[in-house]
Amino acid sequence: MRNEERRLGLRLAIASLAAVLVMIPFSLLLVVAKLPVNELDAQVADELHQYALAHPEVTRLLIVWTDVFGPWPWRIAVIAYAAWLLCRGAPRPAIWAVTTVTVGGLLGLALKIIVARARPHLPDPVALAPGDAFPSGHAVNVTLGAGVIVLLMLPRLPRWGRRVAWAVAWFLVLSVGYTRVALGVHWVSDVAAGIVLGVAVIAATAAGFETWRRDEGRRPASPLAEGVEPESVGATHGQN
Repeated sequence: MRNEERRLGLRLAIASLAAVLVMIPFSLLLVVAKLPVNELDAQVADELHQYALAHPEVTRLLIVWTDVFGPWPWRIAVIAYAAWLLCRGAPRPAIWAVTTVTVGGLLGLALKIIVARARPHLPDPVALAPGDAFPSGHAVNVTLGAGVIVLLMLPRLPRWGRRVAWAVAWFLVLSVGYTRVALGVHWVSDVAAGIVLGVAVIAATAAGFETWRRDEGRRPASPLAEGVEPESVGATHGQN
């Protein structure tokens, strides 16, 4: 029994260390957010704003893109996927998915209130957004949503399909992050912090889920390669 407790303690320590390591760059970005606007943020905001004013057709496309892949579409997509998993007899990954996006979203909202960083104030704004800037809610939620859905899908995909899934997920994360800066509603550091925060939350909850799996006597798995619960394929297929 003591050996099992030691193994559990070791797994929890490793999971905690992984989350802390991912949060280090977020902490640095948090310091940046509390300082006056830095040169990189200001320069990128100004250059992209000038481009947005000179290319209204591109700006309209960016507005559509940022809305289609905004926070609520991702929340709805994750909840729908979780509901499907529940109906197919796989409640554990469904609970993990909903918990991850909920915790990440609430944490991002809390940090916005605590940091209270102002959004860019640009002449002739091409878009407006309510609330504070740091971290970007769109960046947090696209990272959470895309990451969670990919980790749920991986057990059902071939090896090449997993690579494609991760590539698409990162494209969506980076493209949505770009729209927030290009539309003048966030600084670059807001978006970077949102992505780092989303990754940190997924890393922490996935590590915790993997620890639970091993405590249940299931074989060790690599979430990045196999998803959070490879066994869910058998469970869902059994319902067909």
